Amino acid sequence: MSQSEARFTVRSLIATAIGTIIATVIVLEASGKIDHSDNKDHVPVGEFEAIHITPGEDFRMSPKSSELHAVCEQGYLAIAADVDPDFRGILVDYKNRGVRCSRRPAPVHSQPVQEGQEPANNE
Repeated sequence: MSQSEARFTVRSLIATAIGTIIATVIVLEASGKIDHSDNKDHVPVGEFEAIHITPGEDFRMSPKSSELHAVCEQGYLAIAADVDPDFRGILVDYKNRGVRCSRRPAPVHSQPVQEGQEPANNE
């Protein structure tokens, strides 16, 4: 096919694609297929990432504040927005387990048992 035989221009194909997307969204919205939840109880507050810090190693972090703050809520770490402190969420790990904010006692390390000795009873 030569250039003069083309039935549709690129511009008309792009306009058709954009129009189709807009029409699809409008039809889905009108038929109620797109759900807009007003319940903020199950909405994630944000995504977070932990940075492993080793002594003496530098790490990069943005100098800007995140507009969020952490509070201890019933023994678990909660993240709240600075603009709306009532909007808060409990920080959970990848298995949906809460991250505690109270200090746990350090594990008791027993003395090493030498051959022929009885282990120490720390009760």
